[in-house]
Amino acid sequence: MQTRGYAVMTSGAPLTPFTFERRELRPTDVAFDITHAGICHSDIHTARGEWGSPLLPLVPGHEIVGVVTAVGSEQTKFSIGDRIGVGVFVDSCGKCENCLSGHQNYCFEGMTGTYNTLERDGVTPAHGGYSNKFVIDQEYAVKVPANLDMAGVAPLLCAGITLYSPLRHWNVKPGMKVGIIGLGGLGHMGVKLASAMGAEVTVFSHSANKESDAKRFGAKHFVLTKEAGFFEPLKETFDLVLNTVSAEIDINDYLHLLKLDGTLVVIGLPGKPYAVNVFNLLRMRRSLAGSMIGGLPELQEMLDFCGEHGVVSDVEVIKADYINEAYDRTVASDVKYRFVIDASTF
Repeated sequence: MQTRGYAVMTSGAPLTPFTFERRELRPTDVAFDITHAGICHSDIHTARGEWGSPLLPLVPGHEIVGVVTAVGSEQTKFSIGDRIGVGVFVDSCGKCENCLSGHQNYCFEGMTGTYNTLERDGVTPAHGGYSNKFVIDQEYAVKVPANLDMAGVAPLLCAGITLYSPLRHWNVKPGMKVGIIGLGGLGHMGVKLASAMGAEVTVFSHSANKESDAKRFGAKHFVLTKEAGFFEPLKETFDLVLNTVSAEIDINDYLHLLKLDGTLVVIGLPGKPYAVNVFNLLRMRRSLAGSMIGGLPELQEMLDFCGEHGVVSDVEVIKADYINEAYDRTVASDVKYRFVIDASTF
């Protein structure tokens, strides 16, 4: 299936137009025309070789939505015309304990990423969603609610599930106090989702100009972290704190916020290891944890939840020829709050 997209062709180069072939439909496959593809910061790290040498040519993109155009002979989940989504992975072993329990993102053999990897045959490169067409096995795609804007849905396939999964795992309920560190592409989704779950949300940010947006998204409180001792008035009051930033911060400041049995979940990827004062964990029996996207059942649950509550990402829709500029602006934090590519422009 001939496909148009954008790819990194040589190491360190910008993305340029690229034509390639998607596989023909297997019996349980679904083919769809992509309508929108989100730009995740991990796309930029990968494309620019910041996480190691990428598999070239590289077509990034793992926040993908579209409309089904064809189905395999044994496919039963989707019909032609359905709205469909694909996230961070496109396959897994399907046999290990984690896969069988619906946590394919934690597959013991390793999930097959949507891009920058080989398919499980060990030969075929996996190309991502910066393109106009996609083919995937039905089990690794999800249904998109009909009432949600497709451009706003695209980032839910990564940013949305990345925040939804820890909120669900730590059982956020109405009245619980939840802190969100950072109000970027990840953080703004955390505010929207936690608020929709009924939590009392506080945003911690170093940017004073984000307070109005934080409260528009549903936060009750906003704390400017540039102020020394910002955490003092809030010590031992939070049930859950989610760290969405990749900047190097003093994690101990935020551990002080947790009440008895509270948890701080690391979602962002800092450049250096945290220096943790263990006493801050022992006091109040606190936990420091991590979380990474979610499995397919949870991904569908998240989309259904967003459909029920009208939650989508705040996005700036761009044409394909603006991808490289969008990368630079994302690095400069010059977007509110995610770039999404109009796939009709590939």
